[in-house]
Amino acid sequence: MVKRLLRTLKIITLSGLTLSFHANQIHAQEEMSNSSMNIEPDTTCFSKYYIHFFEIEARGGYIFPTNSFLKRENENHNYIRNTSSIHLKYAFKLRPGNCEERIYNGAYQGIGIARYDFGNKEELGSPTAFYLFQGARIAQLSSPLSVNYEWNFGISSGWHPYNFQYNHFNKIIGSEVNAYLNINFYLNWKLSHKLDLVSGITFSHFSNGNTKFPNAGLNSSDLKIGLIYNFNRNQNTQNIPTYANPIPQFPRHISYDLTMFGAWRRKGVYLGDSQIASPNAYTVLGFNFAPMYNLGYKYRVGASLDGVYDGSANVYTEDYIEGTSPEFFNPKFNRQIALGISARAEYVMPYFTVGAGIGTNMIHGRGDMKGTYQILALKIKMTRDTYLHIGYNLKDCKTPNYLMLGVGYRFNNKYPLLHR
Repeated sequence: MVKRLLRTLKIITLSGLTLSFHANQIHAQEEMSNSSMNIEPDTTCFSKYYIHFFEIEARGGYIFPTNSFLKRENENHNYIRNTSSIHLKYAFKLRPGNCEERIYNGAYQGIGIARYDFGNKEELGSPTAFYLFQGARIAQLSSPLSVNYEWNFGISSGWHPYNFQYNHFNKIIGSEVNAYLNINFYLNWKLSHKLDLVSGITFSHFSNGNTKFPNAGLNSSDLKIGLIYNFNRNQNTQNIPTYANPIPQFPRHISYDLTMFGAWRRKGVYLGDSQIASPNAYTVLGFNFAPMYNLGYKYRVGASLDGVYDGSANVYTEDYIEGTSPEFFNPKFNRQIALGISARAEYVMPYFTVGAGIGTNMIHGRGDMKGTYQILALKIKMTRDTYLHIGYNLKDCKTPNYLMLGVGYRFNNKYPLLHR
């Protein structure tokens, strides 16, 4: 299962990287398409000149004690509270004054690699994270100083997972490969034409998406400081034109996203007041059909019809003789399918869209299918109307449910071609 998770996430990550590295070619094709329609783009507004930069960043901080393993129930009986990491990152962004730069507040995107240390290499390891990231300006405080945000999403490998014989205290990490999620907010100082200094606060989460037990996960908050070198930023690229054409009016419209997804998951089955981990991996298949009202370049809201088959739903076991392995039983098919409705909101940026939703199953087989569900998803643009979908489903705001790895198609997409 670990190899399947690594292979799947690598494909998704590499696809996203391919999209980013071909950004110039994508925009060139769009401009050629407009030329064929005798539309001459304004060079001041639509020129696709990228600034490329490299960043080295150090982070250090606090691990939230969410599990007894972190509270001295480990081999050395020490508190596991501190984390540190070093990050190397490459990114590109549009020059100031460009229409897209103005619409998306100086958005940038790229790839990163990081090495983590949690102060317990024997039981946790020193994982390496590979990730996509994107950020943008929140507010410009002065000419050299801005407040920015950034998210990271990828995989981390090199963990020392739980093992009954050799690593039985580690009850938070169950696999060698885990997902890596991070959001950070920071100040960006322009020191010179080439150099920027960044510092801020970050929040990170590591887990395997319920694909293997245990999956309590690890959460931390860090302070970060970094130095950015801009390869081709000079005085000319920093100067915003004295006159910039107005941003084209956005055509508000309703688009329709159809997403098909699948994954696998592990299950803890209740017997009395305790849970027993099933040794089986269960299939998850589903779809979302979401009419979304496009409010502008950056925001969509709407609703979604959500269907799912969860092979682990309502699985049960019976009393067994101590010292033997329990047998797990699958219920009828109608106890493992559900149809729900959710409210959705999406934040749209170049190449990536981050979405969230909350809903409830209207038709279901009760038990595990009853209650509310929450969704957090990332859509990675592949073509104008197609995207990769990476999401996670949570039950009743507290119980990890399943991954949502899939593809999607957008109908009636009326985003201006030169932007999306």
